Amino acid sequence: MGNRPTSDAGRFRSIPERSPDFAHLSLGGLRTYRQTLSAEEDRVSYWRRIVQARLDLVRAADAGTVTTVDNLRSVFEEARVDSGRSALLRVLPLDDIPPLPDLVELWAREPQVGDDRHNQRLAHELMRAEAQLSAYRTALHKRLAAATGELIARYREQPELCLTALPRRATARAVSA
Repeated sequence: MGNRPTSDAGRFRSIPERSPDFAHLSLGGLRTYRQTLSAEEDRVSYWRRIVQARLDLVRAADAGTVTTVDNLRSVFEEARVDSGRSALLRVLPLDDIPPLPDLVELWAREPQVGDDRHNQRLAHELMRAEAQLSAYRTALHKRLAAATGELIARYREQPELCLTALPRRATARAVSA
């Protein structure tokens, strides 16, 4: 990547350059890929928050507080954990994307008030799942940054491509048809 001075003297900012990893994607395909990554990152961030909330409930049970997870369980069961991953497979191989934990099995387990051993195991598995989700999210961020860099590089090469991202007015489409 090239460098260009920024407003701060002595500091440089990288100028994105085209990547052969994205050569097979049209501009529309690249935009769709970025949207898919962004949506997947939103889902993973949500799952992480849910796992963290569940971990708080397990810790509360470990401390002797009676907890219920019925509301959280219904929220979790509505979202499939692997729903966005298949779209990522079609664009670039997933060599850099870590595996996702089996959250459905983990979610089915209840904290037990007074059962320290059970709750500690469950807490440990939830912490491990949270770490896996964090690693997956980090990998998504790297891919999103690479796709964004590719998009910027294409726009720098052909600035008029930026205009294709703007919504078209219905009358303009009708006239051109």
